Amino acid sequence: MRPELRDELLALLADDDATRARLAADRTLFGGYNPEMEAVHQRNAARLRAIVGEIGGWPGKSAVGEDGAHAAWRILQHAIGEPELMRAMRPALEQAVADGEARAADLAMLEDRIRVLEGRAQRYGTQYDWDEAGMWMVPIGSVEDPEKVDVRRRAVGLEPMVWRRPPPPDEPPPDDVEARRRDMDEWARQVGWR
Repeated sequence: MRPELRDELLALLADDDATRARLAADRTLFGGYNPEMEAVHQRNAARLRAIVGEIGGWPGKSAVGEDGAHAAWRILQHAIGEPELMRAMRPALEQAVADGEARAADLAMLEDRIRVLEGRAQRYGTQYDWDEAGMWMVPIGSVEDPEKVDVRRRAVGLEPMVWRRPPPPDEPPPDDVEARRRDMDEWARQVGWR
């Protein structure tokens, strides 16, 4: 066990969460990728990359505890501006899941996040977007083989699919859903997802 790495991963994630909460409270988090939030994500991603190099693989439960392994996944999940990193770490996380060192649900959510950023259909339906009514939804057409999504979700420890739900209480809907989607598509191209 590497308690110093566990503590560091938890501190990095706490900084991410605190920054998000502060920017959400003053409403500057929304309306594009906030530069301060992006800087936190980049800094945390760089350190995660270094940690993986130091220990020679994914920081799993044996190395950093269950909460440290989950923090590492959340740091990777938030590294949306670094397509190469997210793609490169997926096999390491897959191996960690196979070895019982990470949660299968975390890998499923990473897979869906990568697919959405690449403009492809999700497998597990874990990534929500806004609808015109101000709700979060997963469009049925955005999930591969939707009739079997609950089978896939159950296999990785996720609850049955909820196609539409209220957004988090601190996140207001965009003024123009279609403009937001166009902006996100353009951003994904600019950073190399597509």
